[in-house]
Amino acid sequence: MPEISRFYGIIIKMYFNEHNPPHFHMEYQGFKAKVEINTGILEGKMPKTAINLTLQWLSEHRQELLENWERIESLEPLKKIDPLT
Repeated sequence: MPEISRFYGIIIKMYFNEHNPPHFHMEYQGFKAKVEINTGILEGKMPKTAINLTLQWLSEHRQELLENWERIESLEPLKKIDPLT
């Protein structure tokens, strides 16, 4: 599963051969969650601070995430996305 970004200890990954809706996976200190790109809906458990940071990052990089989702569907290499600063 390719890592596409990392910030403040949060790791963002996207799997190939995934199902809709478009989403990414996040990991932080042993917690794991899935986040829908279009809605920001989270599935899993994650500390509130990590959720808030990830949602801020999502709002800044939504288009890049959707472009990576299209690459997944075409089996093309994913692009790295800048971390939250």
